[in-house]
Amino acid sequence: MPNLALFDFDGTITVADTFTPFIYFAVDPARLRLGKVLLAPIIAAYKLKLIRASLARASIVKLGFWGKEEVAVRQLGSTYSREKVRAVVRPKALERLLWHQARGDTVVIVSASLEVYLSDWCDQLGFDLIATQLESRSGLLTGRYLHGDCTRSEKARRICQRYDLKSYQVVYAYGDTKDEEAMLALAHKKYFRWRETIDLAATVAADDRGDPNNKRRLREIDLENANLERLVAEQERTS
Repeated sequence: MPNLALFDFDGTITVADTFTPFIYFAVDPARLRLGKVLLAPIIAAYKLKLIRASLARASIVKLGFWGKEEVAVRQLGSTYSREKVRAVVRPKALERLLWHQARGDTVVIVSASLEVYLSDWCDQLGFDLIATQLESRSGLLTGRYLHGDCTRSEKARRICQRYDLKSYQVVYAYGDTKDEEAMLALAHKKYFRWRETIDLAATVAADDRGDPNNKRRLREIDLENANLERLVAEQERTS
């Protein structure tokens, strides 16, 4: 029997968020300026943890992509994938992805980030993809999601809808935040921040309490992000 390997993307496979940089990459400057004004209360509420990230993302997507040609945004997504996404992929994560693939496992990226740029990366490497899709009508984006935001329990629902988990000998799942808890609960082997865990609830609870090991990993991630930002800045200065 084959195995199934489920991977969250941002923060698990990557060292940095890919959604926000894509907005700055793909949305025209006039809309960005308008968005900073109109969406300021929503962004502030998100930073204060008064609303979930999914609501903030949906608002940003609506303002940024409403009425835009789907083909043009997909082209931007492909360019972003090849120029930016590759640079933020953890070598450790890519090694694990390719290890599963070499074993003949079905590898699936399950992400709340946008399919419009993740699809290119997954297609090149031969991975399946479950992600948030932009709705389009008559070739124009509506500013809404098709089938909603692919986050939290929705990740687990879509996985079960597409794959018969009973047909796999072992199901692996990899995540780095509480948002992946429902997805990890589907797996026989669960990896939270690249460490295998048996008691998922206790691991996530320890993360919420500020477990020293998790704090150390967060510091490592912050350092990786800072190094990445310096690298990108140097590339921009020399380009």
